Amino acid sequence: MSRPTLRWTIPALLALQLVMLWIQGAQLHRQGQVLQALREDIQLLTESIENSQAPASYEDDGAAVPASFLPKQAPPRKSAAVLGVQEEQEAASKDLQASRESAQKAVKDAREAQSKLSLEENARKAEEGKKVQAATTAWQRWVYGALALLALALVARAVIQRRG
Repeated sequence: MSRPTLRWTIPALLALQLVMLWIQGAQLHRQGQVLQALREDIQLLTESIENSQAPASYEDDGAAVPASFLPKQAPPRKSAAVLGVQEEQEAASKDLQASRESAQKAVKDAREAQSKLSLEENARKAEEGKKVQAATTAWQRWVYGALALLALALVARAVIQRRG
């Protein structure tokens, strides 16, 4: 090789290496962002699983305790019941049952709303990921095209110098 060829070849190769390192850094940065987003998604899923495994009502708490540890219930007393007291007890039991049903319905509605929000959030994240991927692909094409033109120009220059 002649001296003028080396004068331009080495800086061109160093510039090419610098460009390749910059591209690699951009790709690593993008991969880091994707990994962080996946980590956040996993944390959200873990939290939602933990929340869904929590007892939904007070009835579930009694079922989790073995029967041998439950307090012994006294047998019902046989006594003359006053008509007003019995009606109050029936009304209280109906109110209690209605509040339990209301609480169960509220929990069910909350879970449905949470699942809808989760689906919408996942759809939004997927759409955002597609946009980022499209933008990344667009600038990568320009970079690869520029690198191809640079390589072609260097080869053409070397051929012209050899002839001349």
